[in-house]
Amino acid sequence: MGEENRQLVPGMLEKRIADVHLTEVRSLLSLQKLVEDLVREQTTPDQDEVDVELQQQYRKELRQKLKMMPPREIAYIIESLEPNERLVVWNEVKEGADPILALLPDDVLEELIDDSHYRNERTAITAFELRDGRLRQFSVEKPEDLEGVKPIWVDLIAPTKKIRAWIGNQFEVDLPDPGGLTDLEASARFYVDEEGHTHLHSDFLLDTRDESRNVPVALILQNDVLFTVRSEELPVFRLQRARARTRPGYVSSGGDVLLDLYAADVEYSANALEDVYAELDRVGRQVLRSHTSDQEASAILTAISEAEDLNGRTRRSVLDTRRALSFLMRGKVLSEAQHADVREILRDIESLDGHTAFLFNKINFLMDATDSAININQNKDIKRLTVLSVIFMPINVLAGMGGMSEFSMMTQGIPWPLAYAAFTIAMIGVGALTFFGLRFFEKRSAHSRKLENRRTD
Repeated sequence: MGEENRQLVPGMLEKRIADVHLTEVRSLLSLQKLVEDLVREQTTPDQDEVDVELQQQYRKELRQKLKMMPPREIAYIIESLEPNERLVVWNEVKEGADPILALLPDDVLEELIDDSHYRNERTAITAFELRDGRLRQFSVEKPEDLEGVKPIWVDLIAPTKKIRAWIGNQFEVDLPDPGGLTDLEASARFYVDEEGHTHLHSDFLLDTRDESRNVPVALILQNDVLFTVRSEELPVFRLQRARARTRPGYVSSGGDVLLDLYAADVEYSANALEDVYAELDRVGRQVLRSHTSDQEASAILTAISEAEDLNGRTRRSVLDTRRALSFLMRGKVLSEAQHADVREILRDIESLDGHTAFLFNKINFLMDATDSAININQNKDIKRLTVLSVIFMPINVLAGMGGMSEFSMMTQGIPWPLAYAAFTIAMIGVGALTFFGLRFFEKRSAHSRKLENRRTD
């Protein structure tokens, strides 16, 4: 631990400061532990309330002290504490604790994460065994849960390094870190290793109310047992589990599960495209109305952008599925029946290609129509400003003349209130005359256009 601590806190001065903070944290933890013991032994309600308040005070003081420390010192303190004390400190700093996690050694990190202290709710390991033609699902919490079980599918969601290690040792398979799946080059996503295990890294579509994105998933087919590793739950996997549990004979091997996952992804992508169709139909009715305000146009542009994003992600997911299926067909790892299934899935993908291309064209059309509506609104605003400028142009000229000394000479002998009142009325008259003159010419021009259109018809 000493060498690791020196790596965490380089320099003698920094280490002394960290040791002082470590002593303070240990003191607060001891006081907090003492109060907890007193709380358990108390029988008087009033005293119990006092002890609980004191315990919360110590916890608040500990939280404030940790908040003032840099991540390097907190990591040093967590590593130096006893296991039960580490958890208390960890509970106070685990929100936004990625910088701290990056500094902790693997043994401490696994202790915090794998014992459900930081292991979040998403982490889950599920195995599926074939019984009477159906998949029987059971959760896996520890290696002993897999004893005597021959699964055809092991599904891992956000597995930690320790979990991947004992699953890999149990089945002699190398499971990747779901957080590093996006770092792979496109050419390295599909391959067969030296042991003959088939590895595929594909992007599956996730479409929710808040966002749409592609989630990378690692799929490993080893001796007809499928291992899937991903960072979060996906609708495609929920659908596959439900079908396999309720339909006898739906799958019979890990290869069948693999192909059905890709088929379910294509089906899910088709449903996403239907949502895009419905959204664009709603937007199209708004755009093609006689009048669209600027606020409505802004909302329409947002909806079109979201539809374009979902359409693009759907196309990417379908393209990735096509590449994976083509690799499986070339790799000669499928049976004749599975080859027929792959050809059916590829035909479905080809039908989706036409839909995505049509949606891209429709999105571009609606985008252009919305831009045109915005331009029309801007032209109307400019026209109003132009009319006002023309109306006030002669008024401004008269106002300039009224401010000259010659105007005072011309109105000598006339009381100034009367002179300026008459001048104001004259300006209003000139403005009104200009306004109605513009309206007359505008109506006459519109009438001429109508007559011209009738002659053309």
